[in-house]
Amino acid sequence: MAEEAKHHHHLFHHKDKGEEGPVDYEKEIKHHKHLEQIGKLGTAAAGAYALHEKHDAKKDPEHAHKHKIEEEIAAAAAVGAGGFALHEHHDKKDAKKEEKEAEGGHHHHHF
Repeated sequence: MAEEAKHHHHLFHHKDKGEEGPVDYEKEIKHHKHLEQIGKLGTAAAGAYALHEKHDAKKDPEHAHKHKIEEEIAAAAAVGAGGFALHEHHDKKDAKKEEKEAEGGHHHHHF
């Protein structure tokens, strides 16, 4: 725990070392939005497949155990994809916050 890594993996993560330049916040935000949407799509697809396997388990009692295992795997994949979507949502929010701070809009109103 002495070497806790800071969670700064967003900006410049696609560039080679030594390559610098102005940060394109719009591109960064769009990138995270796109990945968030892919995560949501994965969640929906895996969830639908889990429901399909649950239905097959009832309809095909001879192979019910196989269908139940596949249902559980698909459900786990849906949870993982949902976690990924949430992660990208937070990265998108961070990129928006950094864009606002870079523009000089770092004012906190407490009233």
